[in-house]
Amino acid sequence: MRRILVTSALPYANGQIHLGHLVETIQTDIWVRFQKLRGHECHYFCADDTHGTPIMIRARNEGISPELLVQRMHVEHLNDFKGFYIEFDNYYSTNTEENRLLSEEVYLKNRTAGNIHSSTLRQAYCEKDQMFLPDRFIRGTCPACGAEDQYGDACESCSKNYAPLDLKNAKCALCGTKPVEKNSEHLFFKLTHFEAFLKTWIHSGALQPEMANKLDEWFLSGLQDWDISRDGPYFGFEIPDAPGKYFYVWLDAPVGYMASCLEWCKRHNRDFAEFWRRDDLVEVYHFIGKDILYFHTLFWPAMLKGAGLRSPTSVFTHGFLTVNGQKMSKSRGTFITARQYLETLDPEYLRYYYAAKLTARVDDLDLQLDDFMLRVNSDLVGKVVNIASRTAGFLHKSFQGRLTATYPEDGGLHQQFVTAGDEIAEWYESREFSKAMRTIMALADSANRFVETKAPWTLAKHPEQAKELHETCTIAINLFRLLMIYLQPVLPVMAEKTRKFLQLPPYSWDGRLQPLCDQTIQEFSHLMVRVDPKKVEALLNTTTPPTQPIQPPALSPDKIIDIEAFSQVELRVAKILQAEPVEGADKLLRLTLDVGELGQKNVFAGIREAYRPDEIVGRLTVLVANLQPRKMRFGISEGMILAAGPGGKELFLLSPDQGAKPGMRIR
Repeated sequence: MRRILVTSALPYANGQIHLGHLVETIQTDIWVRFQKLRGHECHYFCADDTHGTPIMIRARNEGISPELLVQRMHVEHLNDFKGFYIEFDNYYSTNTEENRLLSEEVYLKNRTAGNIHSSTLRQAYCEKDQMFLPDRFIRGTCPACGAEDQYGDACESCSKNYAPLDLKNAKCALCGTKPVEKNSEHLFFKLTHFEAFLKTWIHSGALQPEMANKLDEWFLSGLQDWDISRDGPYFGFEIPDAPGKYFYVWLDAPVGYMASCLEWCKRHNRDFAEFWRRDDLVEVYHFIGKDILYFHTLFWPAMLKGAGLRSPTSVFTHGFLTVNGQKMSKSRGTFITARQYLETLDPEYLRYYYAAKLTARVDDLDLQLDDFMLRVNSDLVGKVVNIASRTAGFLHKSFQGRLTATYPEDGGLHQQFVTAGDEIAEWYESREFSKAMRTIMALADSANRFVETKAPWTLAKHPEQAKELHETCTIAINLFRLLMIYLQPVLPVMAEKTRKFLQLPPYSWDGRLQPLCDQTIQEFSHLMVRVDPKKVEALLNTTTPPTQPIQPPALSPDKIIDIEAFSQVELRVAKILQAEPVEGADKLLRLTLDVGELGQKNVFAGIREAYRPDEIVGRLTVLVANLQPRKMRFGISEGMILAAGPGGKELFLLSPDQGAKPGMRIR
């Protein structure tokens, strides 16, 4: 019996689980379920990744503590994963005492071994807020492509990585002021100390060949030491010997794999050292997306090595998800959350479709919704379920639901199915799930041909052929049983319904070897219904913005003004310096505006449902500057900004073209 520890990448606690996350967790869950079905000891550990600047910003915008935010997101994430039948042995959090202690251990052992050094960096500093600006606290123009309003670490438009000080027209995301450069002492992990070790490990078979080749490119360009510290304020763990400095989130995030394991070990009275302090007792596998290859295959194994801990056995990398050939996008209606899917469609449809597309390579996976409906309906309903639905009824009608006492002669069909299990097991083991599904569906075709040839519906009409009818249905049910054993890692709920229908003991891979005979089965009931195209359309409608513009009502005569009245309205360009939620008002943001020669103005705007405060700081908009100040219970509003749209989330600030300056009069 093998002992196996498996992880998938930790979802970030700043956002919802979406169908892209599920490519990885479903892939991992299928592999883990297969290992358990084979009789191996296999544990699946994961956690929420909870630290870093984006968490701080979102918690600040919502007016709650980061701790409360990550607790709330933990419940949401776990419920979404449970909805897709992801079966973790432990789903934990990186914001825990176990993770803090293990992160400190990794750091302190590497420091003692001489793998940590300090260096002075020039960083962006906000004099108004009196703080160094982490990547996500600074915004500006991308130095590569010129895209505006980008974060300080990477451009969302061209994907270029850069340092915060490389941003053009940089500003503090909190107050909108221009940062200055200031020295700060930082701690670095000496990745260069591990070059020889990493080259050997990478080419040891631990990675897919294309990923090992990709990493060779980084060796050619030279490994860089890694900044593992961040200045406060920062939501994370303070570094033990560096007051005011915090571990960068990517140091403690992968340690979360170990922390989740440690917490589980405490509850189950298991020895944590067997899993992480030795490499000869347990196999350790990480499933990750290709976007985090660098962290998991360079920094992570090097940190473990430097701390005297074991290296991963393998890191399995997968590609990205596209929907109908396009990158997931909210504006295109192809960004689908786990919750939106669960409210509309059966999760096992998606589990099967992903399995039918997943390979051991790093190819992107495209969720083609027409193909999705066709494949699920054809394979699962039209082929697999069809075998039982066409034969089980005859067993109850004519034989009290009981199979034949001994297994009938079937021309070697059952043995063919049993033997195919060896090939299917190889495909599962090597993560070639699409090949496993093709092999299983080829078997289903064989079973359906057998049923079609024997035609039990015709045999049932002739009492003298009762023995052949009984044998035919017994063979068909046995073939169906084998298919469901093979599909159990992919379709755990349908497999469990089948187990109860056939009144079987718990599944095992070796359980396929002996046929099922002389046993009563329950009456057949539907195991899966076809995908309803209307439900798929409804799912897309939950994510797609309206394509037809909303027609405004015609203006009534009493609303029409002449040019003289209009000329009295003074419109000015205003720059949003600060934006913050108004306590006690769900729709309002309090804005501080720079109006040039008119100075700063305080305005309350009903745009909170449409914009997060950090999204609009630094943006130019249009202000009605000569509006009579209005006293509100939250304070005085000194004007009105202009926006268009029906309201709520569908509201769009008016913005002047580039080149406009605060205070300019709009004519």
